[in-house]
Amino acid sequence: MSALLEILAGSLGRGAVDQISAKLGLNPNTTGRIVQAAIPLLVGALARNSSSDSGATALQSALSKDHDGSVLEDVLGFLGSSQQGPGAGILRHVLGDQRSDVQSTIGSAAGVDGAQAGQVLEMLAPLVMGALGKKSAQEGLDAGGLSQFLQGEAKAVQQPQPDLMGSLLGMLDQNKDGNVVDDVGSLLGKLLNNR
Repeated sequence: MSALLEILAGSLGRGAVDQISAKLGLNPNTTGRIVQAAIPLLVGALARNSSSDSGATALQSALSKDHDGSVLEDVLGFLGSSQQGPGAGILRHVLGDQRSDVQSTIGSAAGVDGAQAGQVLEMLAPLVMGALGKKSAQEGLDAGGLSQFLQGEAKAVQQPQPDLMGSLLGMLDQNKDGNVVDDVGSLLGKLLNNR
């Protein structure tokens, strides 16, 4: 398992999924499916964005300024007030103009509308950034080290595993163009509908 997924697995328990579900009026199983799809996608998109020097520097700066991992100390408290959080801004940077397509596709595959899937993504994005910031601080990573770490994380979440979280990202870039979100539509439909 990747280091980021280990950190997040330790912070995101059933209580977090239940709280997201209650807040958005979703079935917990549906929320769990969205979470399982979204975390590897976000890790892969961060890896893609940090593959350039400027992207890695910008990400390292954002982590040191705003994402030290403290959000993981009270996940339920954060989720309770996440509408004031930085999730929308993070998604704007991480997914760019593909955000709407990504959340619509995840929503459609999970049986919810894109807006609800987008709300789940907004809640998760600061947690993923917090896990990355925590790991970056623990390891003392500079921009180059952060980029290398994320490339390794992207590979780790691509390793074939029986669950959706492990296998999703490995198939996202089916056309090998380096863009991890452009193939999300058909893939998520296949994976989520077969569960």
